[in-house]
Amino acid sequence: MAAPDSLSYERYLPWKRWVEIGFWVVMIGANCAGNSITTLMEIRRWPSSIQSWEPPVWEITSGLMWLLVLVPAIAWYTHRFPFHWGDWRRQLAGYLGASVAICLVHVLGMVALRELAYRAQGMEYYFGPWPRELLYEYLKDIRSFALIVIVIEGYRTLLRRWQGEASLLAEPDEGPPVEPVDRPERFLVRKLGREFLVAANDIEWMQAAGNYVNLRVRGHDYPLRSTIAGIEARLDPRRFARIHRSYIVSLDQVASIEPLDTGDARLHLKDGTVLPCSRRHRSELRMRTGD
Repeated sequence: MAAPDSLSYERYLPWKRWVEIGFWVVMIGANCAGNSITTLMEIRRWPSSIQSWEPPVWEITSGLMWLLVLVPAIAWYTHRFPFHWGDWRRQLAGYLGASVAICLVHVLGMVALRELAYRAQGMEYYFGPWPRELLYEYLKDIRSFALIVIVIEGYRTLLRRWQGEASLLAEPDEGPPVEPVDRPERFLVRKLGREFLVAANDIEWMQAAGNYVNLRVRGHDYPLRSTIAGIEARLDPRRFARIHRSYIVSLDQVASIEPLDTGDARLHLKDGTVLPCSRRHRSELRMRTGD
């Protein structure tokens, strides 16, 4: 039977997408509303030619760009290139470059939307001197970019802790290891402050996910920080086989191989799971399974 925290994580998964979208809608919406109100209060303190509808348009056009384009782009980038504090110097240039790209897309997109809104009112929108205004916007956007990266990475870390994060057993400080470290027979899983071991024989299949490999064990995924090639090199080739650039399967779990017209195949596992098998690995897998 699954532990209570495992069940709560499984119950959360159908809502995960909506919770994530809702979080950013609320955060960006509240920021737009707050900035609009304070700007309106400021312009009303002194004589101004700015009309009451203009500050909300400024904030809404900026918010729409963040919500519909930039937050999803940052989520993709941080998934493709996760930020690690221990390697921040090597990653800094890439993240700074990403922040510049985010700022350019943000400014160009919101200016285009503002021009459309102003034309609908029979007016013209003037952004200001581009070099100066771009620098001004970048100084704001790099802070927003950093905050969003911190929130996304913190959320992903929390999910991994809730889900259960796997790691390879390290060599003991004293004495010989109880099992070969280069050919692990068990994996250590940490979940919400608790630790337990998962036997390699219990792993049904593995899937690459960015800088992680998800270990599938009895219907649960445990992310392991590794590349798919890195973990393949440490697995027993008598038990596991690479079937795709993103998948490794336990040979004991393979029920049948379904060939496809393209030369690829589908693997049907004993629990009903279907995995892709590339043409490159199909022949070798057939010989090893006798199918």
